[in-house]
Amino acid sequence: MRDVAIIGVSQTKFGELWDSSFRDLIAEAGVKAIVDAGIGGDEIEAMFVGNMSSGLFVQQEHIAALISDHMGLNPVPTTRVEAACASGGLALRQGIMAVASGFHDVVISAGVEKMTDVVDATPAIATASDQEWEAQQGATFPSLYAMIAKRHMHEYGTTREQLAQFSVVNHKNAKNNPNAQFPFEISVEKVINSTMVADPLTLLDCSPVSDGAAAVVMVPAEKARQYTDTPIYVRASAQASGTLTLHDRKDITTIESTKAASRKAYDIAGVTVKDIDVTEVHDCFSINGLLAVEDLGFAEKGKGGIVIEEGQTEIDGDFPINSSGGLKARGHPLGATGIAQAAEIVWQLRGEAGKRQVEGAEIGMTHNIGGTGGTAAVHIFGRDL
Repeated sequence: MRDVAIIGVSQTKFGELWDSSFRDLIAEAGVKAIVDAGIGGDEIEAMFVGNMSSGLFVQQEHIAALISDHMGLNPVPTTRVEAACASGGLALRQGIMAVASGFHDVVISAGVEKMTDVVDATPAIATASDQEWEAQQGATFPSLYAMIAKRHMHEYGTTREQLAQFSVVNHKNAKNNPNAQFPFEISVEKVINSTMVADPLTLLDCSPVSDGAAAVVMVPAEKARQYTDTPIYVRASAQASGTLTLHDRKDITTIESTKAASRKAYDIAGVTVKDIDVTEVHDCFSINGLLAVEDLGFAEKGKGGIVIEEGQTEIDGDFPINSSGGLKARGHPLGATGIAQAAEIVWQLRGEAGKRQVEGAEIGMTHNIGGTGGTAAVHIFGRDL
């Protein structure tokens, strides 16, 4: 197995992009990543694209062929990867494995979702839950995560204010991210008093419906400096599966797939959670951000709310989380999220994150999950191997 380096990254603006089509978004991200990598299209040997549900959102399947054709990359083999909201993270992993195995030398991993062209995205998103036991019984992802939040508050005394604070920090960071959907600050009071979605979660606890795309270019580590003076190395790639339904879990306040994937990633990278300088976590709802703080090992189980309240997750805190603004404020185009997380970490490790830069960041991590944790992908990156 070969070591892998990232030499180029990109992200489109995230938001309600009515004037950009599905193919426009992925082409924009792909071209920007290629330019950032300083390569030509003729050097690309394979492409893996994360996408959850283009068939439901824009009534277009067979998107791998559409993307390679629209980008002028035929006959480059292009593969669509689907794992609900973790589609991007798994597309990244597939690209890493393609380079690490020696099968390809120059690979693009990308992600895209066009969500605002449908009348109601909720039924499409609900297909990532168990249809028989959850969706057909009326459960939506806000209601499923609301149950998790209620149980966490009951078990550990987590407060409504602590949940809200996670959203507040995300928006504070997004203010300095030009690609963010919601680049403005909010307060704990505004979160709590915003429109109720599923008790205790309000509108400002929930990630938005978003359009957008992101891409990364990867090569073997030994060739990386032929392309760039600032390669970022993949230290670990790990994936784990969990139960699709909540009712099959012993403890709904723990995402076991996150724990399994992160521990595997730490082992592969030869690091502990204390070595991680900056992290992008999958906060589709504020409670999931809090769970990630605990399940990744930044806080003991039940203490996530406390460390958030204390400011430990802020950019100048002990373990900065979601410098990009996270899913809540940067936006959450499902298939693109895992790739956008990787792009943010690359910018952080290059020292190119501007006003949201984490000082001295050398090791970064991404955490991308599908559904309520049926799939988890964790990646660790470093300025050095």
